[in-house]
Amino acid sequence: MEFNQFIDQYKKKLNSLFNIEEDIDELSLDRGISGHLFDEIMSCKPLSVFIPEEYGGRGAKTHEALAMLEASSYESLPLSLMMGINGALFLQPVANYGEDQIKKDIFKRFLNDNAMGGLMITEPDFGSDALRMETSFTKTDGEYHVQGTKHWAGLTGMADYWLITARKENKDGSLSRDIAFFVHDSRNGGIEVEEFFKNLGLYMLPYGRNKIDITIPEDYKLKPKSIGIKMMLDILHRSRLQFPGMGMGFLKRMLDEAHKHCKERFVGGQSLFNYDQVKKRIGRLQSSFTICSAMCSFTSENVPLSKDTSSFDVAANTIKTMTTDLMQNASQSLLQLTGAKGYRLDHIAGRSIIDSRPFQIFEGSNDILYQQISESVIKLMKKLKLNNLYDFLSDYKYTKHASDHLKETLNMEIDLKMTQDKLVELGRVLSRLISLEFTIRLGEKGFNRELVANTIETLKGDVQRMMSSFSYANDAVVVENYEESSDWHQAFSPSYVKA
Repeated sequence: MEFNQFIDQYKKKLNSLFNIEEDIDELSLDRGISGHLFDEIMSCKPLSVFIPEEYGGRGAKTHEALAMLEASSYESLPLSLMMGINGALFLQPVANYGEDQIKKDIFKRFLNDNAMGGLMITEPDFGSDALRMETSFTKTDGEYHVQGTKHWAGLTGMADYWLITARKENKDGSLSRDIAFFVHDSRNGGIEVEEFFKNLGLYMLPYGRNKIDITIPEDYKLKPKSIGIKMMLDILHRSRLQFPGMGMGFLKRMLDEAHKHCKERFVGGQSLFNYDQVKKRIGRLQSSFTICSAMCSFTSENVPLSKDTSSFDVAANTIKTMTTDLMQNASQSLLQLTGAKGYRLDHIAGRSIIDSRPFQIFEGSNDILYQQISESVIKLMKKLKLNNLYDFLSDYKYTKHASDHLKETLNMEIDLKMTQDKLVELGRVLSRLISLEFTIRLGEKGFNRELVANTIETLKGDVQRMMSSFSYANDAVVVENYEESSDWHQAFSPSYVKA
């Protein structure tokens, strides 16, 4: 089937399921996904876009995967996340690092039996500090014994396969530094769900805490091309680089909903759409749509399945942080425009705020990733012995053209030993500049000129405001004994004695 026909068929199916057969507003309040709804969605074989052609898939083409995620997130952000977990965090790693003898059976089950696959990295005591994970493995008689506890794995209790990370247990009981990945078939047991979490949003996906005590055949261990940590970076970077797929449909939906509401809603005798502040919000929604389009274009052009993305830290972290910030900001704007009725979990505005918020946390908290963007750039500046921000950015591959739009703002010496909070602030600036570069490149491909022009101005304004904040020396400290002399009643009742 030609891809245009494939994706159109999928869109029509989702539109029918979520808007005709089911009441999406009521559906959003139910945890999990019904068997009927799941089977109908999977009848379109959406996950085939992640599977290589030699195993019966569509060829694992990046632009097709992003388009499928976009179609999913327009109707349901949780559904898109479900597809993203299966594709970026299971099927693609297996395709790149799995033994040939296991791929055939796994991909066949996904294509014919609607199998699901997830990834377990996070542990109760080790979230962002994943390299210190305590899940361990030992090898005996050609098998691996894996033990530990994992939590917050999407599809808990639902996945047919798991990709599980662990560290080798040495003879003295210590754990090695490197990370290994194992494919586990849930039919073999050994994973006990100790608790299902009452997650605040994303009701379609079950999350929980899992106790692991499993035996894995030797062939089911992924084979890194060098070391396991580099393989993990490739897997996580590739996933982050594909976030725009999930963001694209969501942002388009926020824009469409806002546009429709403001055209139909009358306040003070005129359409809400006629107010300047409303136009400003919708204009920013259009810019978010354009930026995300630019990031989809970048990923599609530069990240084929065969590409090792372990060194794509700046691009991956920029795309993940920007996409997820845009998503949350867009949902906040839609809620502000819709007013009180939007503040309901069964309304798309309220639901979108809750569902999009964790995207800024999982797969790397945005604050940490912004810091890492700055650290990567500063490392390059030190190598080149540069202190002037513009001098570096004007020749950097991700900001060459964007920096010319803000030469005066960026022409400054920076302290290469800045504090953590300043690293985060600079990371926000750099992410906007890189997004500006991607937007300029998108415009060169013939994308809507007005949208590109407006987005360039929006991003320039963001960078100028953020650089102003970055330049301000903020020496605020935490007051440890804040309760001392801090009772406001004392100003009105000098004799007041705190109970």
